[in-house]
Parts: sequence; structure tokens; C-alpha cells
Amino acid sequence: MNLDFTQEQQMIKKMIREFADEVVAPGADERDKTKKFPVELFDQMAELNLLGLPFPEEYGGAGADTISFAIVVEELSRACASTGITYSAHISLGGAPLHLFGSEAQKQKYLTRICSGESLGAFGLTEPNAGSDAGGTQTTAVKDGDSWVLNGSKCFITNASYAKFLALTAVTDKEKGSHGITAFIVPTDAPGFAVIDNYEKLGLNSSNTTELVIDNVRVADDDLLGKRGEGFKQFLITLDGGRIGIGAMAVGIAQAAFDRALQYANQRKAFGQSISKFQAIQFKLADMAMQIEMARNMVYKAAWLKDQGRPFSKEAAMAKLYASEIAMAATHQAIQIHGGYGYMREYQVERLFRDARLLEIGEGTSEVLRMVIARQIGC
Repeated sequence: MNLDFTQEQQMIKKMIREFADEVVAPGADERDKTKKFPVELFDQMAELNLLGLPFPEEYGGAGADTISFAIVVEELSRACASTGITYSAHISLGGAPLHLFGSEAQKQKYLTRICSGESLGAFGLTEPNAGSDAGGTQTTAVKDGDSWVLNGSKCFITNASYAKFLALTAVTDKEKGSHGITAFIVPTDAPGFAVIDNYEKLGLNSSNTTELVIDNVRVADDDLLGKRGEGFKQFLITLDGGRIGIGAMAVGIAQAAFDRALQYANQRKAFGQSISKFQAIQFKLADMAMQIEMARNMVYKAAWLKDQGRPFSKEAAMAKLYASEIAMAATHQAIQIHGGYGYMREYQVERLFRDARLLEIGEGTSEVLRMVIARQIGC
């Protein structure tokens, strides 16, 4: 494994870092306060051909690799985690299932619109009674002639208010358990389909998190995604890739917390010197720097394995688990280093702390990921 970025990856990193610093970061605090979704940012990213970054050029994508995707997510999240999670979900949860399991006709009809930014990508898996136990899906799909009639609900769905369509799971053969779950592509303007944006959240306030209500929604047989009964398997594969995105997001948040903590420690004077000269503060910063570097290496290794076509489920789970937990640790210590100022919104580290908290829950809780890793190592 070559730890140097390719020339293309270096160009992407330079471009997205400049975009993140100059365009994304300046409005992050205001968006957090007002909960305004960053539509304009995604319009600009569409112009930069970032919204289809890892997808083939024949569908309007940029043909880049997973490492490039991780670079973009990390840099966006360093500037604004709400923007980072919106982008990560658009690619890894919205576009990836279409790319991995869609027919050629479905890719031409739907994936092209993801790549162009006409629609943001979204993914309907979680339900009120089926979170970590996604096999407990209760949304149903009943065959009726050459179409399916769907009923049920989904919760905590990212980007759905800005998606023209999304992939979701429904039970087609109840007696088969998880093998009776099928994926469908559903237009969000279909009769009986409602997107409700009423959640009050701890953090990631300018990202879009919604509830879906599905009441006798009719879906054409052509919009079944992949094979009947393989929806659960398909979405587990999707989540493996998504965990790379969440890991990169965690690294970006942790890096932002470290940067602010180091800057503050060098500027803040106490007892006649900057507090960065005190060993207690130095140890905190050293631990943060070490943990961030370890997490970043784990994320990029998982991305590299995926790009090589090699198994990466274990590495993606490890990277997401470790990175999300060190993001919480880094933001916690950044507040501590700032002291009372860290508790105030002006210094931004409290926003990073709130934003980081979701990462130990979404795309596999820390507990579920430990179960995934245990199975992978032969327990």
C-alpha cells in the first residue's frame, strides 16, 4: 500500500480544502443556528463535478476512487459536519445502491440524476422498530399486477426532503425473515408518499433528517432494485461503504477540534506563559494528534481495500468505530482545553462536540460494530 496520494488525489484534496475553507466554513455557525440546509453549497459542488465523484463517467460521474471520496468527506466535515454528512449520504447511501445493484436502465434513469445533482441521494432503511435490527423491517410490499403496493414508515432518513427518489427496503416474503426483504426505488412525489422534516436534533442541525410515511404507494415492477429477497443483503453491503464515509467525517471533525485546541493553547496565557507549555495540555494535544493520525490511516486503508476489490467489511467497521470514538474524545478534550470558553458557541468546539455525537450511533452503533468485528475475527 502506497501511503502517498496520487496526483489526481492531491488535486482533489487541494480543490476541496480551498472550497471547504473559503466557501463552506464561513457560514457553518450560522447554518447550525438557523438550521438552514446548504442548498447553494451543493449547487456549487455539482458544478465542480463532485456529486458523482466515485461513479463512472458514463453516468455523469467523475470516475474517481473511494480514497478521493474519503478526502472530500474529511475536508467538508472539517469545515462543517452537516455538509459532510449530507455529502457522504448522497454518495454512499443514495448513489451507491443504484451503482452496485441497479440495472443499466435504472442507472441511466436514476444514477445520472444523482451525479448531476438534480436529486440528492437518500436511503430508506431505519424504521421506528428496526434500527440496529434492520432485519426487523415492518414496511411491506405486496405484488399487485405489474406493480407493488408499499405501506409503512421510515425514520432518521438523511436528505429525503431534497431527493426526487430514494431506495428503501420492504418485506415481500414475511415467512423468509431477512431473506424476504426487497429493495425498491421510490419517487418521493408518488401519491401516498410523505416526507416529514420535524426532528429537533442535538447536532448536525443544517443537515436534513426526516421521517417517511408510505401509504399505499404504488411502485412499478421495473423499480425493484436488484433481486427480490436480496434487499437486506444489498443494504448491508451498502453500509460497509457508508462506514468509510462516516469514518472520514469523524476524522474531519476531530481534526477541526484539534486545530482549534492547538491554536487556543498557543494563544492563551496562564501563570506567565501559554498553556501549551504545560505538560497536562501537551499530553492532551499529543494524544489527540496520535489518535487522529491512527483513525485517518484506518479510514484510508479501508478505502484502499475497497478500491482494490478486496474484502473491507472488517476494516470499514474498525475505522468507523475507532474514528467515531476518537472524534468524541477529541471534541471533549478541545472543550476542556478551552475551559469556560469551550462551553460557548463563539469558539465552535461545542458545535463540533454536538456534531460528533451522532457518529457513534449512525451507520452501525459502536456496539453493533463490535459485533461485526467479532464475527469477522472468528468469534
